Amino acid sequence: MQSARTPHFMPADHSLNEAPESAMFELTTPFSRPIDVEQTLTRVTAAVHLVDGADYADVMLREDGEFRSIAPTATVVSDLDRVQMRHHQGPCLEATQVDSVVRGADLRREHRWPKFSAAAVELGVYTILSFQLYTHHRGSGALNLLSTRADAFDVGAETTLAMLATHAAITLIAADKDTQFRSALASRDVIGQAKGIIMERYKLDAGRAFALLIKLSQDSNTPLRSVAQRLVDSLLD
Repeated sequence: MQSARTPHFMPADHSLNEAPESAMFELTTPFSRPIDVEQTLTRVTAAVHLVDGADYADVMLREDGEFRSIAPTATVVSDLDRVQMRHHQGPCLEATQVDSVVRGADLRREHRWPKFSAAAVELGVYTILSFQLYTHHRGSGALNLLSTRADAFDVGAETTLAMLATHAAITLIAADKDTQFRSALASRDVIGQAKGIIMERYKLDAGRAFALLIKLSQDSNTPLRSVAQRLVDSLLD
């Protein structure tokens, strides 16, 4: 069993002697650039070497009822995620849906998730700590930390994990907002094109052309963007 003092997932250019301030600066720097969710979450899970006793980490996302593992630091994490998904039980699933923090201090004595706990112990994992990242109408997530020692995480470890979980949550929320913003811009462009077509075809001003688009949307019970897209597409056919 590998020593918890030298987590084998740690990138080669990192050291356990690296100052936490330096590691956190490196972690937050990508926010100055366009958001790459997977790359940022990979930085988050790699940064768990800041947490004493940590051996593995990943982020589990739940979107539209589907679960997936993001940025796992080792295959053992993905394997245990699949066990949870297959048996519909486990701390990571629970954190994404129910509790803000889920602790499994010694999985050899854990009865809440029997199938998961048995699989984890067989793979040499004895402690797990999961932090809920965010919850909204489309999905949720959890940052998960695993250790090959029982009772591995103290209050200090939980505090550091909470900071990392906050960073991961901000990344996901920012990415979601960015997607919504881009979608809104695309909708505005399509609606603007459709409005221009109506103005040109029926010699209406901008206000009356937009009012006609809204009426078409309401009469057909169709989203305004869809009505606009159909009108633009009809011009291209």
